[in-house]
Formats: sequence, C-alpha cells, structure tokens
Amino acid sequence: MTVTVLLFASYADTLGKSQLELDLTSGATVSEVLGHVRAMPGAERLPPAPLVAVNERYARRDQVLIAGDEVAIIPPVAGG
Repeated sequence: MTVTVLLFASYADTLGKSQLELDLTSGATVSEVLGHVRAMPGAERLPPAPLVAVNERYARRDQVLIAGDEVAIIPPVAGG
C-alpha cells in the first residue's frame, strides 16, 4: 500500500523535500512511517519526537494506516 508523507519545517529542510510516497506492507503503523523517514540520509539530525497527523487528525504511533492515507510529520516548535 502507498501512503503520502508530508514534511514540514526542519524535516523538509533536512531531507530536501516536502512530500514523499512510501510503499508499506498492509497493517503498517505511524511508527513504521517514522522509522522509514528516520532511516533517510541526514534524518539523524532531526528532532526525535514529532507530532504526527493522519488525514489531518493527530495520531498515535500505533495507529494502523490504510492505502491512500496522508501522514503529516510536524516537528516541535519553540515559542517565545
């Protein structure tokens, strides 16, 4: 199954793209998506605990995905 991953801020800057398509096995979770992204070159410099949304709703790491889902990875933001 294919899911779309949206990257923002430091994630997009570090990985050089704002969107990617991942082919995953049926029953894959949000955690697996994060693992794929963290395995990309340069991703070790990214913040370790981003917020994640699936289809524009915040999601837990154990949420099971289905084909066509849109997973947004939102890095932590600092206020001031």
